[in-house]
Amino acid sequence: MFRKTVNIVVLVPIAIVLIVLSVANRQAVTLALNPFEPSDAVLSVSAPFFVFLFAATILGMIIGSFATWLGQGKHRKRARAGATDAVKWQSEAERQRQRAEAASQAIVPVKN
Repeated sequence: MFRKTVNIVVLVPIAIVLIVLSVANRQAVTLALNPFEPSDAVLSVSAPFFVFLFAATILGMIIGSFATWLGQGKHRKRARAGATDAVKWQSEAERQRQRAEAASQAIVPVKN
């Protein structure tokens, strides 16, 4: 419930800002990728400005996600090692339990 409320409090204002930016920046602009010849039509793209804003936002989110994923690699590695140890110790406990059951069945109580 708390997470849902936080998402609403954070995402709704972001959505409103993005919609306002989209409406306010509808004029076409040209992104020139050739710094030596900006008028070169082959290396330039014309689109409404908000398209470039959204593209930059999405690219930033992708780069940030990748950086976070790389930064958390040591934690994922430790979790994998812990899972492997847990499986190993679980199988060891099961083997010892079976061994104890077999030993207790081998001891037959003597009746007088």
